Amino acid sequence: MSNLAGMASPVDPGDRVVVRKNVEKVLYPETGFTKGELIDFYEAVGPVLVPHLAGRALTMRRFPDGVEGISFFEKRIPKHAPDWMATVEVVPHRAAPYRACSVEDVPTLVWLAAMAAVELHPSLALAAEPDRPTVLVFDLDPGPPAGVIECARVAWWLRELLGHLGLEGFAKTSGSKGLQVYVPLHSQVDFTTTSALAHSVARLLEQEHPELVVSTMAKTVREGRVFIDWSQNSRSKTTVSVYSVRARPRPTVSTPLHWEEIESVLSGRKPKAPVLEFLPADVLARVDTDGDLFGPVTSLVQQIPAHLVPG
Repeated sequence: MSNLAGMASPVDPGDRVVVRKNVEKVLYPETGFTKGELIDFYEAVGPVLVPHLAGRALTMRRFPDGVEGISFFEKRIPKHAPDWMATVEVVPHRAAPYRACSVEDVPTLVWLAAMAAVELHPSLALAAEPDRPTVLVFDLDPGPPAGVIECARVAWWLRELLGHLGLEGFAKTSGSKGLQVYVPLHSQVDFTTTSALAHSVARLLEQEHPELVVSTMAKTVREGRVFIDWSQNSRSKTTVSVYSVRARPRPTVSTPLHWEEIESVLSGRKPKAPVLEFLPADVLARVDTDGDLFGPVTSLVQQIPAHLVPG
């Protein structure tokens, strides 16, 4: 990826012009990664990222002064957003409706990056059907000294358990400390069902592997263990998107994984990248080689077994 320099330059796909300003501004002091490089990455990865965001209300996490500065989450579409940007209506249970950004094209990603929206957090449901999640999510969060290797072991156990239920899961790094397993559904299901199933699975793995797995949020019991955060399966929550850059000391990216990579970590074989950590250039190289490993998450139809659906 090039580091844009000099005068602001426009991107003009059709009539959608995004002016890139302050592209030399450093967002990641530890590595020197700039706003221009963030824009470059989101533009390049856009063709595989947009399908994971389209039709969904987006919460953006912005870092106007870089990742070591003040940040804020922004759910409502900013007043200064371009007229061509797509929006969707969000109707919270206990608050007034508002309009949120919906990423339908690459120029929107470029604009978000130009606004220093480093992290992208979409809803688990399409805005047109806010009570119907398209995916079930397990967020694996390690309590030190546990790390990504312990998360890999739990992810593998999750895969095996889901397989017994006739469900296929897809793994990705969180881009931060842990891993995440997504189970695409695209069927008639609600958050009550997905939350209950995720909680039951987490508790079952905790019972089977109490030395490593915990299903409760209390940090006092998480030291050296992996918390399976089932509570992400909620209408009111968002989860970091695949291919989103994260606000870490280095610009790590939430990256889809081959299950063979997780197996190689557990077997002691050398993984494709140290501790399953990927930077923007790594991700683009993987996409060039493998395409979108997370593609099935946008379309694969799976049914939760009837006996697991609350009656």
